[in-house]
Amino acid sequence: MTEDLKDYLTAKRSLVESHLRSSLSLGDGCPSPLAEAMAYSLLAPGKRLRPLLVILACEACGGTDLVALPAASAVEMIHTYSLIHDDLPAMDDDDLRRGLPTCHKKFGEALAILAGDALLTRAFGVLSESYAPATASACCRELAQGAGAAGMVGGQVDDLAWEKKGGTLFDLERLHARKTGALFLASLRLGLCAAQGERAGGVDPNLRAALDGFGRGIGLAFQITDDLLDVQSSAQQTGKRVQKDAARGKLTYPGFLGLEDSRRRAGQLIHEGCDCLAPLGESGCRLADLARSILERDR
Repeated sequence: MTEDLKDYLTAKRSLVESHLRSSLSLGDGCPSPLAEAMAYSLLAPGKRLRPLLVILACEACGGTDLVALPAASAVEMIHTYSLIHDDLPAMDDDDLRRGLPTCHKKFGEALAILAGDALLTRAFGVLSESYAPATASACCRELAQGAGAAGMVGGQVDDLAWEKKGGTLFDLERLHARKTGALFLASLRLGLCAAQGERAGGVDPNLRAALDGFGRGIGLAFQITDDLLDVQSSAQQTGKRVQKDAARGKLTYPGFLGLEDSRRRAGQLIHEGCDCLAPLGESGCRLADLARSILERDR
């Protein structure tokens, strides 16, 4: 990653962190333990990759980072809720996330579940409060679709079902297109909606198709690098427990392809995804640069 890109992304992350804090103004009716558990998980140090995708897509489609921030915060709330629930004993049973004890280890299972529920619902509140009706409606629709039963949640169900049962590479890619990829896709579409939600006739279909192609490629590439980190990295480096997927019998890319072919597959997907950005011209360069940085990730 170049220093220019690093500085650019650092500035955008700072905007996201500030907006996340302000979005957690929950009112007098919110019990303080719930507010504490929500903030603990949402504000823990993270890559903020999905909010960055929202912002960069918005900018590439003619919007600004300030316009994108509510949608960026909403998608990070959805992502964080999913992590809280994924870490629960009934699911992945993890005790470390983002370098800290998982939410249920810190606050107990019941409050962790409720904190996840509250972040899920708050995400849609942020969208509805922040945008004009047409944009808010489009953003809520995209986020619900990406995070819901046919998207992220459905992928998580398949992930749990395939433990110890085996499967094919096709099964693996279909699973992660939903479990991981659907929220990447939603992030890019949220950026487009934030930029063009009030446009007569709706968003530009050519831009949507370009972002969709890009999102499908980088979503799978991100999952491959995640699988590689689980095999090759350490908990200290990644901030979460590693070498757990094989122990649980999960479908993984290294398990099917081996380490080197998995790296090559990730690189191929990034290349194909970036090619899809051609209709955006120079405006898509930041998105392409961010995608290529995925191959360098160490956490």
